[in-house]
Amino acid sequence: MNIFLVFIVSLVIILIYKNINFKKPMKNNLNKFKNKFLSKESNIEKIFLREDEKTTSNPNININIGYYENEEITKRKSNIHRARLSRFKKSMLNDELIYMDDDKKIYKYMDGKKIYL
Repeated sequence: MNIFLVFIVSLVIILIYKNINFKKPMKNNLNKFKNKFLSKESNIEKIFLREDEKTTSNPNININIGYYENEEITKRKSNIHRARLSRFKKSMLNDELIYMDDDKKIYKYMDGKKIYL
């Protein structure tokens, strides 16, 4: 009987200990989630995402890729350009309208002639 009682008490202690340790990470995750939505950086990221979405949906909006831009920004802009080419078959990049034909060849018009890139 004593062994059975010791077993039950130890089982209850283990369950209480695991329950306490299980609740702590949940509070941390909830705090991280809450802080993400309250931070200024997340609001700035949301603005950039909206701007990227607007740029992606209209192929006539110019995308300027400069020489001294960050690599991450350059990749994001080039991916938007490629997505617009595949979706609309045209995209404006650095003040030039670039087209894609059915064979997926990229060209632009210069003086009324097609120039393949």
